[in-house]
Amino acid sequence: MTPDQLARSGSEYSEQSALFCWAALNQIKYPCLKWMFAIPNGGFRFKSEAGRLKASGVKPGVPDILLPFPKGAWAGLFIEMKRKVASRIQHNQYEWLDQLVCFGYRAEVCYGWEQARDVIEDYLNEND
Repeated sequence: MTPDQLARSGSEYSEQSALFCWAALNQIKYPCLKWMFAIPNGGFRFKSEAGRLKASGVKPGVPDILLPFPKGAWAGLFIEMKRKVASRIQHNQYEWLDQLVCFGYRAEVCYGWEQARDVIEDYLNEND
């Protein structure tokens, strides 16, 4: 499947899946994409599951994706993934993004997998 096929439904999940498909297809060009991972702290949860995740350290507002690869002045790249349309950032997400920048990370909100891809490529080509 291609990233465009995966993103067809337009959900945040499908956009993120498309981004990870693109990353898998581009690990030769950008080997550090091997280390990019999703942070499973969003989406619908039953109350019991939400309580279990909270007890294990999951925190609301943490961005969806981390590329733990230092580049230029940055310690790594966090991405908060959103659908292309009708998506908004919650207060706790703004708080996390702002704080992560203060800690030396680049932190971006991306609407759709293509924008996230462009941010990643910009980040990885910085200072080259």
